[in-house]
Amino acid sequence: MREEDLSVTGIVLKRFPLRENDFLVTLLTKEKGKISVFAYGARRQNSRLLGVLEPFCFGTFRLLPVKGGYRADSAQIRNYFECFRKDMDAAFYGTFFLELADYYTRENNEETALLHLLYVALRALEKGTIERKLVCCIYEIRALVTQGEFPGVMQKVRSDTAYTIDFIVHSPLNHLYTFTVSDAVLIELCAFCKELRKRCIDRPLKSLAMLEMGSI
Repeated sequence: MREEDLSVTGIVLKRFPLRENDFLVTLLTKEKGKISVFAYGARRQNSRLLGVLEPFCFGTFRLLPVKGGYRADSAQIRNYFECFRKDMDAAFYGTFFLELADYYTRENNEETALLHLLYVALRALEKGTIERKLVCCIYEIRALVTQGEFPGVMQKVRSDTAYTIDFIVHSPLNHLYTFTVSDAVLIELCAFCKELRKRCIDRPLKSLAMLEMGSI
C-alpha cells in the first residue's frame, strides 16, 4: 500500500449513482467516522468494485485521496449481510438502522461506538433469535446513548420496562442482544421509542415510513 493510501474498516450506509458509471458512497468507518467516497466505474460490469459497495457491505476498504475527498480503489468484504437481500421484512429494519446511523453521525467525527453498535444490531437481525421489534428498540435507545442524546424516560412505564431500558442504557455491547421481554414490556418499549423519535428526529426518514407501514 502506498504511503498516501488509506485502509479503513467500516460499513456502507448508502450510495447514489453519479453520471453513467459511478457511485457516491457513504461509509461509516472505525478510522475516519463517516466519510463520502467516490467509486469511479463501479457500475461497469467488469469493475472490481461491482457488488462490494452496496448498502450493508462490511469490510476493509482501500481508498485513495482525491480532490474533495477519497475514491475507492478496492474492498475486502467480511460480511455482505445477504439475509437482507432475501428477507424483505428484515431488510426494512436493516435499512432503518443504516439510515438512523447516517442521521446521527457527521462527516469525519469519531464514531467507533456507533459503528460497533450498528454491526451488532445487524447481526442480531441476521441471526433472527430475538424479536425484530426488540432488536430495533434496543438499537434506537442505545444509539441515542452512544451519541450522548438519550433524554431518559419521559413517560410513566411499568417497573419491568424501566428495568429493561436501564439495562439497554448501561450494559456492555456484547450483552445487548442476549435477552427477551414479555409482550407487555415490548409494547411499552415500542411506544417509548416512538416518543424518542418524535423528540430526537427532526425530519422524515424514508426507511421509517416503510417500517411504519409494516409492523414497527
